[in-house]
Amino acid sequence: MAGPPDDMADEKTAPNPTAGGLDGDALTESGGASPFEAEITRWADHYFLRTKQAVRRFGDNQATYAVFMRRPVVFAPKLALDWLTGAAHARNTEFTIELNFQEGQWAGAGEPLMYVTGSLAHLVDLETLLLQKLGACCVAANNAYVMCATLPKVAFLAMDARHCAGTEMADQMAYACAVGSKAAREQTGAKGFIGNATAATAHHFGNTAGMGTMPHAMVGYAGSTLRAAEMYAETFPGEPMTVLVDYFGAEITDALAVCARFPDMVEAGKLAFRLDTHGGRYMEGLDPQESYAVLERHVPLAVRRYRNEKELRHLTGTGVSAAAIFLFRERLDAAGYTKAKIVCSSGFDVDKCKVMADVDAPIDIVGTGSYLPGNWNETYATADIIAYDGKPRVKLGREFLLRRPEKSK
Repeated sequence: MAGPPDDMADEKTAPNPTAGGLDGDALTESGGASPFEAEITRWADHYFLRTKQAVRRFGDNQATYAVFMRRPVVFAPKLALDWLTGAAHARNTEFTIELNFQEGQWAGAGEPLMYVTGSLAHLVDLETLLLQKLGACCVAANNAYVMCATLPKVAFLAMDARHCAGTEMADQMAYACAVGSKAAREQTGAKGFIGNATAATAHHFGNTAGMGTMPHAMVGYAGSTLRAAEMYAETFPGEPMTVLVDYFGAEITDALAVCARFPDMVEAGKLAFRLDTHGGRYMEGLDPQESYAVLERHVPLAVRRYRNEKELRHLTGTGVSAAAIFLFRERLDAAGYTKAKIVCSSGFDVDKCKVMADVDAPIDIVGTGSYLPGNWNETYATADIIAYDGKPRVKLGREFLLRRPEKSK
């Protein structure tokens, strides 16, 4: 990915709706703390609240915070910046924000992502909530970028909402995914993510509604894969249809039956099949020996290039393996349904995408939520004060956060 431009610093000032500032926190007309302020007080770390009291007692200070990550990331700051701007409004104060990277740019480990300057009394208790809205977003954006860039000819669908710890995280992950996807499109020409599963976060992808296939619940309700397809086609006439085919363990048989029932949809390119075979079994027609045979027909050198167990499992193992995808495509084509598309899901993380890219697996769309950070301790954003009233001062060992001479204002 491209590094930051020479004029990296993009200075912004959070709006100040009234002149001056408040000695205390924002108050409602009735004299109590505003809901925004009350939420900060509930969730800020106790030692920050104590520090706030001490600073008010002994005199305020203009502090500059440096915010950074301990691993390389794709910068995804919007939700954090929007929240910080809201805090400035609520407190009738100003925070000067200097961005060292633009949204979607790659940033190295330990590089200050931004500097935030303002009243220490107004900033000190915001640190925890600000970091919560930044770190995981940046790591998820990085993962989404890598997946899209690795499989540039494949479209992606974000299906992460069910794996998120609440709606706030779901919003953060959808935003992050859209940032990483956009960066991959711009920098590598990848198709990237075309949408996501929920209406609430569809706007991050430029859509007004969520996207998706039919769930297992619909197939179980219908009693057969073919009947589920018929119900779907009748309920949503004229729309493209993606049929889930693993419910009864007859992925190939059921897919061919649906193709025979809807040949016009196949020919028009409006029929797709979603492979979501779980890791507890092989797709119909496969076992270990046949999986190797399938790869030998299509990518004979693939198995010889891999030696670790995880990569071999992606190639020849249970679930949606490379062998399963090749066999499924092979059987569709042999029956004359070359225009039927294949949607793959089930464990498509960065590593699995790299394996599929290496063998050029015939995938049209990947449904995934696995761009979510898998190693949560990598998502921790950190902030340190690097200057008080403009005088550089930082704790020992964090001198790398100090402004470089060429970035000084």
